Amino acid sequence: MFLLDPLTKLHWQHYRRAPNQRLSHQWRGWLLDRGSLTQRLITLSGNHFRVQVLRHFMTTPVTSERIALSLLPRQTCLIREVALLCHHQPMVFARSVIPITTLKGPEKQLTRLGNKPLGALLFQHRNMTRGPLELAQFHHLFSDHPCAGWGRRSVFYLNSRPLLVSEFFLPDLL
Repeated sequence: MFLLDPLTKLHWQHYRRAPNQRLSHQWRGWLLDRGSLTQRLITLSGNHFRVQVLRHFMTTPVTSERIALSLLPRQTCLIREVALLCHHQPMVFARSVIPITTLKGPEKQLTRLGNKPLGALLFQHRNMTRGPLELAQFHHLFSDHPCAGWGRRSVFYLNSRPLLVSEFFLPDLL
């Protein structure tokens, strides 16, 4: 489960402004890859991959998420927090912020993902585009997995409707 206070203190930067001296070549390969993280983890794990839903709820997003999505101050969103597991071990924690206005028409299926990976749906969508990547370092972001690492986020657009996906890579991934 994500800790809200550390989440609000993350300093997101456009990937080109991220401090290269602190971002190793190994991390750069994971953080800057614009392909499907889900597919990459499935391949890495030899198909021993699964999604564990940690929380799924409606609320207003934190300020940086609201700004990234160009939302009004009290606009409600669906928040989905998951662990991406390889061989039963968490490798990535992900937080998706989906505005209510995005959950119309065919995109209403996003409310019923359950343990299905969001990435699989995003990268198969015929009208998906992805905005620029932003990176942030985190320290002690999760209540039951205290650790430090790197995160990335980007806004995806499905039929021109936005949703924000943040992914936090755990050290065990390397």
